[in-house]
This record gives sequence, C-alpha cells and structure tokens, in this order.
Amino acid sequence: MRTNPSSLSGAVRQAEPRRDVHVSFPDGRVFRGPVGTPLLAFCDAAFEGDRSQVAGLIENRLVELGEAVRRDVEVIPVDTVSSEGLRIYQRAMTFVLIVAARELFPEAQLLIDHSVTIGGFFCQVIGHDSFTPAELAAIQQRMREIVAADEPIGRSQMPVEDAIAHFAAQGNDDKVRLFSGTEDCDIAVYSLRGMLDCFHGPMLPSTGRLGECRLEDYPPGFILRADVERHQLPLESHRDYPKLMGVFREYGRWLNILGIEDVGSMNQAIERGDAARAILVSEALHEKRISEIADAILEREEVRVVLIAGPSSSGKTTFARRLSVQLMVNSRRPLPLGLDDYFVDREKTPRGPDGQYDFEALEAIDLALFNAQLQALLSGEAVSVPRFDFVEGRGVPGRTVQLSPEGLLLIEGIHGLNPRLVYQIPEACVFRVYVSALTQLNLDHHNRVATTDNRLLRRMVRDEATRGISADETLRRWPSVRLGEERNIFPFQENADVMFNSALVYEVAVLKPFAERLLYRVPRDVPQAVESQRLLSLLRWVRPCDPSLVPSNSLLREFIGGSVLH
Repeated sequence: MRTNPSSLSGAVRQAEPRRDVHVSFPDGRVFRGPVGTPLLAFCDAAFEGDRSQVAGLIENRLVELGEAVRRDVEVIPVDTVSSEGLRIYQRAMTFVLIVAARELFPEAQLLIDHSVTIGGFFCQVIGHDSFTPAELAAIQQRMREIVAADEPIGRSQMPVEDAIAHFAAQGNDDKVRLFSGTEDCDIAVYSLRGMLDCFHGPMLPSTGRLGECRLEDYPPGFILRADVERHQLPLESHRDYPKLMGVFREYGRWLNILGIEDVGSMNQAIERGDAARAILVSEALHEKRISEIADAILEREEVRVVLIAGPSSSGKTTFARRLSVQLMVNSRRPLPLGLDDYFVDREKTPRGPDGQYDFEALEAIDLALFNAQLQALLSGEAVSVPRFDFVEGRGVPGRTVQLSPEGLLLIEGIHGLNPRLVYQIPEACVFRVYVSALTQLNLDHHNRVATTDNRLLRRMVRDEATRGISADETLRRWPSVRLGEERNIFPFQENADVMFNSALVYEVAVLKPFAERLLYRVPRDVPQAVESQRLLSLLRWVRPCDPSLVPSNSLLREFIGGSVLH
C-alpha cells in the first residue's frame, strides 16, 4: 500500500542551515567540524602525529588539503606512497627551492630540467653562473629553514592578463609564452614568502609537511633530491648515471637546434606554420642518431648479437626496424628474433606476491633454450625457433632460420640489458642498446612534463587503435607496467653500449587530439578518473599539430598508425 504523499507534508519543516559538516574516512571513522573547515584539519584530527597525508580523494577528484569542506563527504587520504601524492610533495619541495634560491640570488632563475634515477630532479641556473658547492649549501640551509618554519602556501585565482603582466615583469618569458595562447580566463597562482608562481597541479597548504632535502653539485647544474617519507630510498643511496644524463644533454642540444625550449615556444611554432620544419629536423636528428648507432655496431667486428631493450611504449619495434635498414645499407643482414617467443609454458611462469603470473620476470623466459639456440645460430646451424601461442599459453614450432656469415641477430625485449639473459654468449659478441622516450620539453621552467607521461600517452593511443583496449584499462594497467620497468629495466640502464632517445619534440602536439578523445571517455566514477583528469590538464596547454605531417617511417607512427615499417 502506497503512502499518500500529502499525509507526510506536515512532517516537513524548514531547517536552519547546517553549521557542521561530516567527513568520513575509509576505516569508518567520522569527524565533524564547522562548514568551511579545510580538509587539512580533518586529516590532522584523524591521523594525529602522522603528517604523511598530502591530499584527499573525494568522489575520484584529487583535492588539496587547503580546500574548504562545505558538505558531508567521504575522503580517501593520499600520501606519498602513491604517484599522485609524490607529485604533490615534489611540487611543494620545488617551490621551496625556487623561493630559497630567489631570496639568496635574486638575479638567478631556475630551470627544473628533468628527473633523475632514484628520485630527484636535475636543475640548471639561468642568468647566473652555476651555483658553487658553497652556494648550494646556503640554498639548502635556507630550504630547511623554510620547511622548519611551516610557512603557509597560499592559492588564488588571477586573471590571465594580470598573470601575463606579472610574470613578464619578473622576466619569466616561459610563462608568458604558455599563458598567451590559453583560452582560460583565470590562472591558479601560488604564493610563498611573498613570491608568486604557477604550478599545474595540487599543492601542499604549507611547508611543514616536507622532510629532508639535499642539493648535489652536478655540473653544469645540480640535483635536488628529497627524502620522501615511506617512498624513496635514503638520501645516501644516490648513484651516478652518466650515459642517461648524456642522453638528456643531447636532447637539450636538439631543442636548441630547433629553437624550441618549452611547450609555449612549440605552440608558437605551430601557430606560425613552422610545424613541418620542426618535424623534418626532429626526424633527421633521429635518423642521424640511428645511423651512428649502426656505425658503432659495425666498428666492433666481433659483434654478432644486438640486444634492444627499453620500457613500455619507448618505440623499440620501430627503432629495431630502422636500425635494420641502416645495417643493410652497410651490407649486413639482420635476423630479428622476438624474446617473447621464448616464454616458458604458462604453468611454469613464476608468480608475483599477488599470486598472478609475472610475465615480466626474467624467469618467465626459457633461458636455457634461448641461449642454446643463439649458440647454434652463431655456429651457422639452421634452427627452428619457437613461436609462443598466447591463447594456449605455450610455445609451438615456428619458422626455421639460419644466420648468414654477414648476419647479425637483432633481439628486442625488456631483458636485453640484463647480463643474465645471454649468459652463454661471450660479451665481446654482444652489443646492447637502450631505447627510451626521454623528453625535456617542459611546460615552463618550473613545471616538468614527465617522460613517463609521454610514454603513457603513446601507449594509450596505440592500445585503443590496435588492441581495442580503452583508455581507462590502459590507465588501470599502467602502475603494474611501471613496477615491472622499475624492477627489470631501469636497474640495468647503464649496461647499455649506447642509448637512443626516442622522444620527438613535436609528438605531444600530434598525440593531443588522439589522447583527448580517449581520456574524455574515462568514466568519472572509476579510480582512473584522477589520472585522466591530470593528463587532460596537461594537454590543455598544448596546441594540436596535424598528424599528416608525420613521415611514414617515423617512430611516432608506431603509435598513431600509418607506418611503412609495420
């Protein structure tokens, strides 16, 4: 029997506006506070003595701790163990560095150039000689003082015209270039100790949640490293990576050749109609480098095996095929082999801590068979190489191949830099190439575009186009992919004989329309919504570039389609 709605009208009365809000946490605890109380106060009450929280997730939206709570909400605390939390922490530490350097050396401007292995950023100085060790020590001490004082970090909205005028007066041409093409009416501006700056992502409400930091002299710049609670290795764990740093410096020289130093200047080049020139020069630089790598291989007459390794979506496949062309030009006959075809049968695959198959472990490869067949091929024998049937989960007979006297084995796979892979092959016969997309094309001097973001956008576009995988599924899998890279690839980077940077200065502008279309489809009610919104926020600063300008042999074609090499 239905209740007559009119019979309930007498039970409804006008209420006074609520003066309190309730904030619920995942463990079931609920805290009450006045309407407008910052989220920070609720987190401090819930986690008394633990200040590792740097933000909150509310309805799959990343919320700053300084944001006022005006209604009842459920909050998932975000700490530095997560990638989202780590970015916030690093962003705040970078702001402290910029302020400390400006207070001590007002004429100097900092460029937060790129990340370094085991955490931290490589930075350079503009408008001032490189900081001496004594100057770095003074800046480091000032940073510690700012952190100890728990200085507030303010946030406000500034009309874009005012922001352009302010940063132009400060000599920040990088921000002027970036903001000049935006359609936004207002720009989020952060303030610390009287200094204004823009950071494209959430920020801490104060400096007191930051921990220890270290500035290390690393000519021609220095490295900022932070001891992030529950995340990073101790500060003392720093290692040098000369080959990797050399690749970054090479890319910096490429940017100078192109006259493009940041996203703002790339946008200007696209608007001027100079995109075709930038693409042609970028592709020529790639081809020149691949040719140099081929020459380096041929200079070592004893080399018979070329191992190509790199993280996901680095462009290994296209690189290997373009390298093959260069080797053939020099009268060598490359024979490609796929490391994936040497997977052990599914039931023999090792499992990870979660009980799932770990296909990225070295033990997932039949090393004995792989090395035996390599030796046979190098001896001139004909070999029936396996083909792994991913549906059946086992190896089946594949093609029969034989290496010619002038032949080279080209083997692509994530374990190519691991010395345990080819344990039966003399080192003199092996040449290792590391391929990765190491971009330095940042939004401005203080806001990086992570190299992993470049690869993620590539993978997302390719997954949808060639594998039918949606953007939210790619985003869901990405942390597992990254974990495998951290374990199986990055520790062996410096084992490479040469490194190839597959990043193209213009690629984010070409990827933008492809990626945006996919990211807008990510549902708002899934955990991946946070990451999709972050990537969309990044892409909104980029002007799109016509993909028809991309050559058919470009490495980028591996991801957007239309490659003559596939």
